[in-house]
Amino acid sequence: MTAGSVLELILAGLGLEFVKEYKFHKKRRWRIDYYLPKYRVGIEIEGGVWTQGRHSRGQGYINDCEKYNQALLCDIRVLRYPAVVILKSPLEIEKDLKKIMGAV
Repeated sequence: MTAGSVLELILAGLGLEFVKEYKFHKKRRWRIDYYLPKYRVGIEIEGGVWTQGRHSRGQGYINDCEKYNQALLCDIRVLRYPAVVILKSPLEIEKDLKKIMGAV
């Protein structure tokens, strides 16, 4: 099972409407992995954190900072999770989402 499929099961289990690969910026091609329109929350799955993937190397990290700052300026809060955390601790993700929903 992939981190994305686990996250989708969590979102569906909570009854949350979501958009995959949501384009949030008019001029840039930035996308958020999962977007919860009701709560204006994006969820990013960060891969390659132990294998020197794009997100953990210099320019990739700088680009991500710009993207996440722009998301916030577009009034979108972004939750970031390494894929391994989603796979190993799905209840923690669910707990965070319940806080966003005001259910906790």
